Amino acid sequence: MKADPELYNFSHWRGRRKVRWPEGKTCAVWVAPNLEFYELDPPANTHRKSWAKPHPDVVGYAHRDHANRVGHWRMADVMTRHGFPGSVSLSVALCDHIPEVVEDARQRGWEFFSHGIYNTRYSYGMDEAQERAIIEDSIATVQRATGQRIRGWLAPALTHTPRTLDLIAEYGLDYTCDLYHDDQPTDVKVRTGRLTAIPYSLEVNDHYGFFIYNMSPRDYADTLIRQFERLASEGEREDGPGGTVMCIPLHSYLIGQPHRIGPFEEVLRHIAADGRAWIATAGEIVDAWREQQG
Repeated sequence: MKADPELYNFSHWRGRRKVRWPEGKTCAVWVAPNLEFYELDPPANTHRKSWAKPHPDVVGYAHRDHANRVGHWRMADVMTRHGFPGSVSLSVALCDHIPEVVEDARQRGWEFFSHGIYNTRYSYGMDEAQERAIIEDSIATVQRATGQRIRGWLAPALTHTPRTLDLIAEYGLDYTCDLYHDDQPTDVKVRTGRLTAIPYSLEVNDHYGFFIYNMSPRDYADTLIRQFERLASEGEREDGPGGTVMCIPLHSYLIGQPHRIGPFEEVLRHIAADGRAWIATAGEIVDAWREQQG
């Protein structure tokens, strides 16, 4: 067995072709709202439990249902107010279960990519036919609901098979959010087509901030500002790699809570006023990077 899965080539931080973002901006910032649907009592997966408690986990389900009833609207309004479009990590079943949320995002001009069908159904143990069916369902359902053909992929609950990246490239998707290895886009080695890994984030993901690192709303806001300040500064350096990428992954049942939304809005205000941020969608960032790479 190879120690290195050889998903991408090695390139050290200061030895690569310099990336330039539009208008001399030094950090491309994209916001990734996870618009999700969780099942109260999903089918069991032998590799991983959907809920920490025995099914039905009413508490876990209801906590997350706050997102689509309340949190989304609070989060989305703040983003719109400060000029941040969403690049939506979408549980595709939301198009059928709560189409009002998807339609609101569409009307705001947000971009959509797939986060699987449900966030309570995992890729572990799937055969190729099952995985192809999910990709095909994602493409068709989002096209029908929004008029967009999805260009990107974030695996449901971050679960994969060894063939996932090859399959999404085969279906013509342009980018994956499932690799966390760099602060600039990189190409992924796939059997056919071209697939680019756009920087997503676990470190500044609100799920990790509040559930794993136990941050307060102020701590999380400060972390986002420090992340941006460092990346924007490194993007300015003559001896650096050029333009960097910052992703802010969000879950509105977390960031959309009344006690958290205020500090988060301060972050967006800070980044928008800074002058070094190219506020963009995931697709725009991938397109700009590919134009420079050839």
